[in-house]
Amino acid sequence: MGTSLVVLIAVAAVWSGRWGWLIALPLAGYFFAWIAHFGVEKNRPATFTYPLWSLAADFKMWAMWLSGRLGAELDKAGVRR
Repeated sequence: MGTSLVVLIAVAAVWSGRWGWLIALPLAGYFFAWIAHFGVEKNRPATFTYPLWSLAADFKMWAMWLSGRLGAELDKAGVRR
């Protein structure tokens, strides 16, 4: 959800010329993930230690979801759904 929101905000900022919206990108991209990490998983997000790797992984996961390959990847990793 967070990655889709980031892309939507970026497209809207470019389309409308409201460049100030780009400031919202990090918050939109990481807010929901941080809530899940702290509240549900009870761990510390990798974003704080490896911000660029975390961002790259978010976009890779989003691309896999868009292409329909995320489910198979989660199964391969042993993630229960």
